[in-house]
Amino acid sequence: MLEPTLVLQTAVRAALIASPELLALVPADSVRTGPVRPDRMPCVILRGDQVQYLGRASGGQQKNVWALEDAGTARQIGAACLAALIDPPATDGALIVEWSKPSILWLRDPQPDRAYDHGVMQIEGVLQWKA
Repeated sequence: MLEPTLVLQTAVRAALIASPELLALVPADSVRTGPVRPDRMPCVILRGDQVQYLGRASGGQQKNVWALEDAGTARQIGAACLAALIDPPATDGALIVEWSKPSILWLRDPQPDRAYDHGVMQIEGVLQWKA
């Protein structure tokens, strides 16, 4: 059995790379886990930054959308991610019993010499599993 946050992360990535709208903007290998700072653009970086265990249930993840200065492209990527995750993704090894609609916050890169647009998407779900 995978750890519950990895179950959710795997399901979210699968839902994202199954979206033709997203893949038209971001290559599938750029939808990945890893450090928050991107090594190639555009990309969607999956992070499981916050987990709250509720007995045999947990959930909550952040997705980071990165693109160069072109805010239109970054926001199109964000919209494709939101559409792909409006409903809970299919999971293997756990049941999603609660799912909140995703939200996204757009930020400018704090380093003025970089022209990145950065969207932080918040998703929350409660997963139930058997240990």
